Amino acid sequence: MGLTDPIAPLLLCAAVMLTLMMWRRRQGARPPAKRLEDLDTVQAWQPEAARVLTVAERRAYDLLHQALPGLLVLAQVPLSRFLRVPSRNSHAEWMHRVGSLSADLLVCNAGSRVLAVIDIRPATGQTERSRRRHERMARVLKAAGIEVQVWSEDRLPSAAEIRALLGNVLQRGAAPVAQARPTSSKPMPLIPVAEIEELLMHGDAAAQDTSFEPVASAFFDEMEPPRAAARAAA
Repeated sequence: MGLTDPIAPLLLCAAVMLTLMMWRRRQGARPPAKRLEDLDTVQAWQPEAARVLTVAERRAYDLLHQALPGLLVLAQVPLSRFLRVPSRNSHAEWMHRVGSLSADLLVCNAGSRVLAVIDIRPATGQTERSRRRHERMARVLKAAGIEVQVWSEDRLPSAAEIRALLGNVLQRGAAPVAQARPTSSKPMPLIPVAEIEELLMHGDAAAQDTSFEPVASAFFDEMEPPRAAARAAA
């Protein structure tokens, strides 16, 4: 029987309809999937409290406070909180690429303007995708005129080394202290801070507890769908 036979189109149509009916029957046997907007926020994603900073990040935070007493130090701030981008392209796409990432530590002046970002990297175990995301974050921050320091969690600098690494930040962002004479326009120099290399090594034992450690800033990198991950790598 050839395709030109008048009954062939009818048989083809019947086969298509039978296939559709069988597919609909199988679909009807499955429980209906809930839409994301119908899910309860708490029951679908049960929250659990976690620390804001890791042990290494807490040590770095304390070292920055000791080394830079005139500056403001903030922790785990999303890039979208302190960066603005043009609206000519999709803001949601920018958020997907870098806007949702958090800077581990921010060094700010007294007016809360960001002067430097401290990126605390793990000594081992960083994935290639996470490394690329952090490199993109550093490129974006540098384009915004923000200095980026990458520190390894097992080799944190001392207070003296921090002041040397962030010398330019001290010059730009440290607020002037009280003037010796009201008529003088030159700020007083910063008072040197004593060495504290070993100071944080003997603190509260609870501060070294690794339970309830925070969610890493790139925690969801490995959970991205392949298509979204490939687009974000661009």
